[in-house]
Amino acid sequence: MKLIKQLGLIIFLVGLFFFIGTIFTGSFNLKQADLDTFLKEQNYKSTVIKGALESAVVTSEDLNIFEFSSRVTKAYAASNTFYDNRIQKYDAEKNWDKKGAQYQYKISGKPHSLSFTLAKKAGKGFAADNTGFMWFLTFGLGIIGALMFIIPDVVLLGKPGIKNDGIYLSASTNRGWIGWFAFLFLVTFYILLYFYPDFIVNWVYLVDPISKSINGNPASQWFLYGFLYCTVMSVMAVRMYIKYRHNKYQILRTTSVLFFQIVFAFLIPEILVRFEKPWYDFKNAFPLDYDFFFKWNLDELLASGSFGLFILVWGIVLTIVVVPVMVYFFGKRWYCSWVCGCGGLAETLGDPYRQLSSKTLLSWRAERIIVHSVLIFVLVMTGFALYTFFSGSGEVLGIQTQTIQDIYGFLIGAIFAGVIGTGFYPIFGNRVWCRFGCPLAAYLGFIQRFKSKFRITTNGGQCISCGNCSTYCEMGIDVRAYAQKGENIIRSSCVGCGVCAAVCPRGVLKLENGPEDGRINPTEILLGNDVDLMELVQKK
Repeated sequence: MKLIKQLGLIIFLVGLFFFIGTIFTGSFNLKQADLDTFLKEQNYKSTVIKGALESAVVTSEDLNIFEFSSRVTKAYAASNTFYDNRIQKYDAEKNWDKKGAQYQYKISGKPHSLSFTLAKKAGKGFAADNTGFMWFLTFGLGIIGALMFIIPDVVLLGKPGIKNDGIYLSASTNRGWIGWFAFLFLVTFYILLYFYPDFIVNWVYLVDPISKSINGNPASQWFLYGFLYCTVMSVMAVRMYIKYRHNKYQILRTTSVLFFQIVFAFLIPEILVRFEKPWYDFKNAFPLDYDFFFKWNLDELLASGSFGLFILVWGIVLTIVVVPVMVYFFGKRWYCSWVCGCGGLAETLGDPYRQLSSKTLLSWRAERIIVHSVLIFVLVMTGFALYTFFSGSGEVLGIQTQTIQDIYGFLIGAIFAGVIGTGFYPIFGNRVWCRFGCPLAAYLGFIQRFKSKFRITTNGGQCISCGNCSTYCEMGIDVRAYAQKGENIIRSSCVGCGVCAAVCPRGVLKLENGPEDGRINPTEILLGNDVDLMELVQKK
């Protein structure tokens, strides 16, 4: 069995090698007809832009993707500089009509995203021309190798159970060199995905046939991400089934997040696109779905007739009715641990790193400040967006609505949720985003803390202080401190993953729903807040 695991690891690394190496393959240049088609699709009429792009990429040279990207972005920069200079000239001459006519030809948006669109038209080479074979060498070998590495654990583990043995000695789970390599790979991947999608165009070619079969269109970088997301979750779900095979709650929970990710977050939205309907994830609630009330989204939904109106109504009902009602009866676990795609990735891909979550009081205080600040930020931004939509004005109190949206999208939507939220799994644990950044988690947690039937009950008389519960708590809760005192756990940060109960050798912890008046302990009533309680149980 160990030989199978070792062989699986080798096959996985070979697939990873081909996956990374694919970026550097192929050649890129455009024919004049392809450029003309692109300009028509983008509605660019400026001869300046056309001339700059013609000089840059309509060539017989075989450019690699980095040369191609550099030329395209420089062409956009040169075009914008040209019109910037003309605008300044018109400002000086007070020629407002011509100023407006020139300004409409200035390129807006992310140049690397536009470069990606051009690169998809321009690419040639083995990856672009042999997508099926290259898919096998990358995704296929990666999947096969990972499963060969994981599945023998059914035999090697012997009796089911989870212990701390080895997790703080492994280079992959204790911030060792393997963990740092995983950290660098994940962070680099998210930076490329969000900010340099043209660099990974060869990866996108690999899933073009799959995209066309589902939504009828060539793949984008976001289709690649969705497919990769589902693939990684599915493979790591097998690991979860093996590791927690003695616990029905974990089996059901893993199956649930896998189902909602693959069906609701990936397949249904892509199928909707095939039928010319708006792309929409029906489980993604505001404020996690922070752009739901942006003008462009509301315009698209209202323009889509009755179906778009249904999505709009459902999104509002989900946020203000379904979410609080479900939290009242089941706690925030119903979403964070059973439905959410972010939580699903954290519970599968991130499971090996859950013990790295900081349990210090300082971390918890920072968590409360940061996550609620993000919630306030998104609510203020949404207020700006709705005012813009109904008033037609582009600013509120002299502040541009688009500027606020861009800042949130960059800092929270990309850097926090993506680069840090997932890329930092191997260093800071698997719930960095959920603890510190997710505005929906803050909303759910507020309801759970003050108006919910959910709690984790403890039996202090049975606790042997092994520390398994605290070690494996991904949300940074010192569960053992509560268990030793027999205190119920009603922390707003708890996502009800149930792993603390699963790893307890004495059955001290139980996830329960019951009467509200049974949640609060006398000590908690006297202390009045979580911070004082945590300080007390740590001192004890």
